[in-house]
Parts: sequence; C-alpha cells; structure tokens
Amino acid sequence: MDILVSTDWLGGELGAPDLRIVDATFFLPGTGRDARAEFEAAHIPGAVFMDIDTLADPDHPAPGMVPPDAMMTQRMQALGLDAGSRIVVYDNSPVRSAARGWWMLRLFGVGAGVAILDGGLPKWLAEGHPTQAGWPTPRPGNALARQQPGAVRSKADILANLDSGAEQLIDARGKGRFTGEEKEPRPGMASGHIPGSLNLPYSALFNPDNSMKSGEELRRLFTDAGLDLDRPVVTTCGSGVTAAILLAGLETLGKTDVALYDGSWSEWGFDPATPKATGAA
Repeated sequence: MDILVSTDWLGGELGAPDLRIVDATFFLPGTGRDARAEFEAAHIPGAVFMDIDTLADPDHPAPGMVPPDAMMTQRMQALGLDAGSRIVVYDNSPVRSAARGWWMLRLFGVGAGVAILDGGLPKWLAEGHPTQAGWPTPRPGNALARQQPGAVRSKADILANLDSGAEQLIDARGKGRFTGEEKEPRPGMASGHIPGSLNLPYSALFNPDNSMKSGEELRRLFTDAGLDLDRPVVTTCGSGVTAAILLAGLETLGKTDVALYDGSWSEWGFDPATPKATGAA
C-alpha cells in the first residue's frame, strides 16, 4: 500500500473483506478531549479504536514507549486485525496521531500493508462521507506483532550519536518548545532540545484541508530546515507521536534510512544527566 491513501479511495473500499480501518486518535494531556468518547460518538464505518494512550510499555518510566510484542499482538488481535489485512489508519487530533499508529503497525509487521488516511477524519467529514456511532465488537484477528529491528532509537543510541554524528536529528515540536522559550507541558521537564538537532514543526507539513504536502514543496521544508536528504535521519518530538509525522513525510519522498527516537524529549528532558541546548538550531 502507499503511505497515504485518499478519502475518495477509502470511500470506494469501504466494506472490502480484507480492509481494516483503525482510529488512532490521541490527545495531549490537558486538552480536555476524550478520544474514546469521540470515537464512540462518530467514526468511519467499520473502524476500530487503537487507543494509543494505553498501548505502551507499562514497565518503562518514559510515557508512551512502544509495547512488548505480546501486548501488541493481544491488542491487535482484539481489534480484529489479520496477517493479510490492508489497514488504513486515521485520526481526529491536532497532533495528527495517525502517523504514530501507522508507524507502530509497521514497526511490528502487523497486516499486509498499512496506510494513513490523508486528511484524516476532518477531511472525511468535510467531504460528506458517512460516519457511525457506537462501540464495535470485531471478531478476533490472527495478526502477530514482532518488533522489526533497526527502526527505533534509544537514549543510549542518541547519546552515542552526539559523539559520532552519524545520524541527523530533526525535532517535530513547535519552535518555542525547541528553542526553550516555551515551557514544556509536563511539570519538572527541562526546556530546549537535544544538542545538534534541527527543527521542523510537524504542523508545517499540512495543507489547509489537513492533507499532507508532497513533492518538491515537502522536500523544500526539510532542506530549508537544514536536513541533508542523502544522510541518515532520526526524528524526535515530545513523546514520539509527532516524530512519526516527519518520518512518514520523509518516506513519501522515498527516504528509507529514517528511524524514530521513541523516548524523545519526554525521556531526554526529564533526565538531569543528558545535555540540553536552547536557542535556534
């Protein structure tokens, strides 16, 4: 499957026996919105709810870290996902969390192909496509989740990279959080960024209709941020959600040597021993 599929394409595929639609809506703490309640009130017909907020390693001190294989397998089977499923992920969130859901499904090798609904639920609704209410009860699926090697970076990897410079880091947070001028939303967390990082706020990647920019326009965003598209890249953000947007954008440009720092600033900024930088990139 392509990384992005259109609302019209999905509208034409609704009801296909091998198609699974996954709502990966996630809201940052303090927004006052409830992703589960909003899904129950209105979702794309046939969709299931991924619940990214709880699909995380319960034993890791940093929030939202990828879960162990057994947990991911159990949750994906409960959602009715099969080894042969074509999966389309969407969201209704300002942080465009579908990219995180897409990244996790691919990271664990779930399904026969995974795509992001370009424009998400906002574009789907604006075009008059149908929704349904209620809570689905899918039949159990047979998907097996096994984390693929090489796609995730740890804090130790990033510390080592500070010396080697082998991979470029690019941060998806807004400019104020990157420079340290804005305080972090989590109490007790330092402000600033990982030394040597570049900055491209994830919101810059989207058009007014919520679809992702493409082609030369998208490429220019990355190069204007200082990224060398011929060298390996690690994406980062606050907690590993919007970093997946930059990763998806880079992959649409044909770039495959991209990994994600899962702990991101939630891990780095809380650790008093890690070096921090402030100001522009």
